[in-house]
Amino acid sequence: MKLSALGRIALATGIAALATATLPASPAAAAPVKRKMLPVLVEFSDASFQFPDKVKASTPDTYFGAKSDSAASYLSELSRGQYTLVPAVPEQFLGPIKLDLSAAGCPQGKINQLTREELTKRGLVAGKDYESLSIVFPAQKTNCPWAGLATLPGPTTWINLYGTASGIDVVGHELGHNLGFGHQGRVKCTGGNLGACTSGGASHTTIMAGGYRPAGFSAPEMIRAGWLNGGASLKVTKSGVYTLRSLHGKGSGVRALDIALGGDRLVIEYRHAAGNFDAKLEGVHAYRVPKGSYGASSLIDTTTADKTATNNEPPNADAITKLTDRASKLSVAVVSSGGGQATVKVALNGDSLAAIDAAPSKSPSPSPTPSATPTPTPTPSASASTGTEAETYGSEPVSELGSAELTAAGGRSTTLPLAAAGGAVLLAAGVGVLLLKRRRRRA
Repeated sequence: MKLSALGRIALATGIAALATATLPASPAAAAPVKRKMLPVLVEFSDASFQFPDKVKASTPDTYFGAKSDSAASYLSELSRGQYTLVPAVPEQFLGPIKLDLSAAGCPQGKINQLTREELTKRGLVAGKDYESLSIVFPAQKTNCPWAGLATLPGPTTWINLYGTASGIDVVGHELGHNLGFGHQGRVKCTGGNLGACTSGGASHTTIMAGGYRPAGFSAPEMIRAGWLNGGASLKVTKSGVYTLRSLHGKGSGVRALDIALGGDRLVIEYRHAAGNFDAKLEGVHAYRVPKGSYGASSLIDTTTADKTATNNEPPNADAITKLTDRASKLSVAVVSSGGGQATVKVALNGDSLAAIDAAPSKSPSPSPTPSATPTPTPTPSASASTGTEAETYGSEPVSELGSAELTAAGGRSTTLPLAAAGGAVLLAAGVGVLLLKRRRRRA
């Protein structure tokens, strides 16, 4: 798939993005969270669900079901119980609620506004009675160019429902945006030279970038969420040999190395089949984190092959063996990988990899996951003028707006008019990315 320059930066295989919120520079260690989720089914004055009973029957399972592909189960397993979605109301959802609004023109701002007004009429207060709102509506007449939309970060998702049930590939992806994760990219660094990299599409190692449900989230995203705490994320401050456990495996141990790379960070993870994740991923992977924005990281690809969720490349096709960065006087080499753990050499300050003892340090001192004041959840707004992101299937970029300013790290602030949102919405390119895509339905 040929991607434009902006497409390579936004890295949205099968996804269209309208992202404007700044991703926090420092992750916060997370205390266990139970977040009250309220799915609301809404219909329009000129459009209703074709099979409302089936939609009502599927909604509780989609969000709170016991199976591993419900949103609650998915996030709980990924976070090792640190993040749980719970129903905001005993019925587990509300609706369908009929809005005094035409479906035409994909009016997501008005859908949000009128839905919240209806909830207020029912005595439900945002932030108290519910913390996350997922608005599900029939797609037949909206012509929305996406299957899902989300504030990034924030409390709201929109699900443009084509059938009788959405799935975790859409709902989980959008909830990832609510957590502050952007579309994860891929940079090609031939031979492992970090000083000579080019943009190269989407990572495919996370549900946020074409990896779908089995990929879960990547290590930088887990750090961003605060789910790799208690020594699971190790800040490397001296040369040595380090042992990594599989990112989604059970038990304790170091699951990510977090290394200074100039003004950026380098995150190293080990992927191996564990639980419901990574059946098609194996090996040590590396990510560049721009200016400490862990939700805006990019996979570092040193190979010619590209592993995706749907091709026949081997699970370790994108795994690294060696990285070097002369500017930062940094070298990384994989000593061994497989069977649930990996051993990695890290040489800092120009140290020689060859001079480092191949045996792992007996007791590396993990630095605690950096603490920061959590970014406050935006106050629920009557409109959708905050940062939003949209997902489609099999899509291609059709237009770019100010791509020179739209970088993963954020370029200079450029205010862009956005007509596609169905109103006079202004997005600041300096604090996000903007990518418009055309939907192409699956055959």
